[in-house]
Amino acid sequence: MNFIVYTKDNCPYCTKIKYVLERLEVQHQVYKLDVDFDREEFYEKFGMGSTFPQIIADGKYIGGCIDTISYLKENNIL
Repeated sequence: MNFIVYTKDNCPYCTKIKYVLERLEVQHQVYKLDVDFDREEFYEKFGMGSTFPQIIADGKYIGGCIDTISYLKENNIL
């Protein structure tokens, strides 16, 4: 599996999901706000009012940190 994680600085949920993915040693790319994308691009992709982080797995939108933890458990990855 390959995960894409959209993050921003000072976000505890971003830090948590990056830690979980690193510990599981699953492939993942991290894209950072104001480095790899801007807020406008983020809202265009995920919708106005979306929060951080936002995660995509193998091209499928998963959701935020808690959604991703649930997804990992449901797929016996965690």
